[in-house]
Amino acid sequence: MPLNFTAIDFETANRYPASACAVGLVRVRDGKIVDGYSQIFEPPKPYEWFENGNIAIHGIHPSDVADGPKYEAILASMLDFIGEDVLVAHNAPFDMGVLRASAEALNFELPNINYGCSLEISRKTYHLESYRLNSVAYAIGHEEFKHHDALADADACARIIIHAADRHGVDSFEELLQFLGKKLKPLNV
Repeated sequence: MPLNFTAIDFETANRYPASACAVGLVRVRDGKIVDGYSQIFEPPKPYEWFENGNIAIHGIHPSDVADGPKYEAILASMLDFIGEDVLVAHNAPFDMGVLRASAEALNFELPNINYGCSLEISRKTYHLESYRLNSVAYAIGHEEFKHHDALADADACARIIIHAADRHGVDSFEELLQFLGKKLKPLNV
């Protein structure tokens, strides 16, 4: 079975998980990054307001999304990009929570998607002082990326999984999870 998955990263406008304002997706086929998708957008109502702390982290301002697409227009194309892939995120409970909450804000029923967490995999694979995304990325030699840019973070997540699979000598995401004693989790619980 080949190493195929889609890495995902969300940025949020405020403290609420339903306030998705940016998404980055990176498709991996046969252990290689082959495609990416990135979009900033207005979060679903009533979560469309921005907090200064979030702006300070990702640099997305209300004016950046004011004339752009709304999340409801992005969600379908995002799910088309994902297709039937397994999703992977660094600290997946956060990103899966954003996906669920933002879809729920739109009364949108998500398809059955399974996911895994590169943070969990990193903790079982590397011996580091910190397992934050940028720390793990630097440890595997991926130092040139803009942390908290959704596409750059999804790309770093994908590279971590590719590196971990190579390090453990496995050929698929499922084998990697099995080797580390982890399992896929369902998005819809």
